[in-house]
Amino acid sequence: MKADGAHPGRDEQHEAHPGRDEPQEADPGRDGQDRAHSRRDAQLEAHSRRGTSLRRVGREARPFLRARTGVVLRLAGWSLLEFAQTFLGGFGVARALDDGFLAGRPTTGLLWLAVAAVAVLPSVPAARGVFGRLADLVEPLRDGLVRRAVSRALSGALDRSGDVSTRSLSQVTHQSEIARDGWAGLVLTLRSFVFTVAGAVTGLLALSPALLLIVLPPLVLGSALFLGTLPPMAARQRDYLAADEEYAAHAGRLAASVRDIAAAGAAGRTVAESRALAEEQLAASRSLARWSGVRVLALAVCGRFPPLLLLLGAPWLLRNGLTPGALVGALTYLTQALAPAVQALMTMLGTVGGRLVVVLDRFTDAPPPPPAEDPPPSRDAAPPPRGTPVAELHEVSFAYGPGAHPVLDRLSLTIGAGEHLAVVGPSGSGKSTLAAVLAGTERPTGGAVRWRGRPVRPADATSVRVLLPQHAYVFSGSLRDNLRYLRPDARDREIAAMVDALGLEALLSRLGSLDAAVEPDRLSQGERQLVALGRAYLAAPPLLILDEATSRLDPAAETRAELAFGALPGALVVVAHRLSSARRAGRILVMDGPRTQCGTPDELQRSCALYRDLAGLWEPEDAGQSDETGEPEEPGGTVGIGRGEERGIRSTPPPSPV
Repeated sequence: MKADGAHPGRDEQHEAHPGRDEPQEADPGRDGQDRAHSRRDAQLEAHSRRGTSLRRVGREARPFLRARTGVVLRLAGWSLLEFAQTFLGGFGVARALDDGFLAGRPTTGLLWLAVAAVAVLPSVPAARGVFGRLADLVEPLRDGLVRRAVSRALSGALDRSGDVSTRSLSQVTHQSEIARDGWAGLVLTLRSFVFTVAGAVTGLLALSPALLLIVLPPLVLGSALFLGTLPPMAARQRDYLAADEEYAAHAGRLAASVRDIAAAGAAGRTVAESRALAEEQLAASRSLARWSGVRVLALAVCGRFPPLLLLLGAPWLLRNGLTPGALVGALTYLTQALAPAVQALMTMLGTVGGRLVVVLDRFTDAPPPPPAEDPPPSRDAAPPPRGTPVAELHEVSFAYGPGAHPVLDRLSLTIGAGEHLAVVGPSGSGKSTLAAVLAGTERPTGGAVRWRGRPVRPADATSVRVLLPQHAYVFSGSLRDNLRYLRPDARDREIAAMVDALGLEALLSRLGSLDAAVEPDRLSQGERQLVALGRAYLAAPPLLILDEATSRLDPAAETRAELAFGALPGALVVVAHRLSSARRAGRILVMDGPRTQCGTPDELQRSCALYRDLAGLWEPEDAGQSDETGEPEEPGGTVGIGRGEERGIRSTPPPSPV
């Protein structure tokens, strides 16, 4: 629909748009094959990534740990107390038997038992020291993950015009907490395992080196078996999560397409697809359970076999010089230290560890490349030719859904440099939608939008346009920082000129100075809009779009602001809520849903019935005269129609708001 000429009839509005509005007959077989191929491709891609997940996470972890070597060393220092506790526990029992009770010296035996008991006391300060250092190692991980997710979300929003993915939201709110808790548990468990095993092995060596010949083989075998299960366990965990996400996405699509499925008679095919996805998820869970069984076997080899082998080999050890106290001390090491430490580590690695690797791998995935049509702007790019319009809409259509009625229907519009365009229409007619499409925050479903002769690119947004919505955003900080938000290098004399042009003297006087702190809750809605207008004035973009950005100002303040913006060299588009604001524009675009008509105020007064309805019923007036701004000089509905037009026109209140 053309906005530069007369409005066509209603029949034209309902013509089918080729390739867009005509329904396409569904091909159930082809759709099913495409989805099957897509699932197979996704599975192949997942398999190709399994081998790199651990390497990618390890590559990211090395510089993180290297930068925190001091924290790791302090953590190890506190953990030495746990080493001493483990060592003295078994060694004290062995000496209590051999040198005390079995030798007929019970006092000596009791003293050695007291030494083993006292070794437990430093565990309290050790725990405090460990947890204090743990925070220095865990919190930076979470903060770094959150920063990475937020940076990726912001980059994706810029690349895709505000499309912030649910993946980034999940990473910030949920997955980062999983990573923090999992990393904390893994550090605690791994630290305890290392120093407990070191204390137990040292104690076994002190009692008799021959003990290691029986104890170490099952420990090494079980550990190797367990470590061998980690990569396939992580892969099965990823498969299960992928299958679960695919089934959830499929269920969401079904919930939104129940009527279409029933109308197309595709219930059988839909049930078959759902069954296939459920079977994939079941197969993934069964595979995960099988590998969990292997992990249980590895845990049994590590935790249960050493004491059993020690008891079976006890006669041989005793014949070769092992004392009864050393045998009991070795059993103490195995049952009270090694077995619990191994079980805790394997349980942690098998559950939290696998989930931690999967979550961290999602953070280390490379962000998607930007779309090909949105390359970064080049500083050496040639400026647009002289006389190039600031913004153009060519056959633009927009609808809020595939089956929704279009809000914009083949709208063409050209906005030149220095032009002042007002957009009016009843509530819900699409004015804010037009502003969003023109600003590039919404992508049209048809047609093309151009800025200064080039297709709209998110990378160009900050240098081309400023969009001010009705609800102005003011942040806590100084007034100077709020005003310079879009142009941080603005000088004080430029700020002073802006204050004078827009009328911010009262607000500045009330706050005291530009460096005074601003409390957003203590500003009125009108004052917030003035601050936002001040930002836009300092930025002076080629295209400024005011989407009812002056709705909280009184008519005099609104007139002053629009006249100030009209004096700037850029184009001004105003979504007007007062008819006086529209009359100050050189052109007015009247919107009534997809029906539009554009022209000067005089032309619309003669040719557009909707504009006359919005303006009210016009009658000559004997008295009353408007000033150059188009504002009434007296109450009672006297409204001027602008410079260069007939004065003395009285308007009755309009039947509907603009």
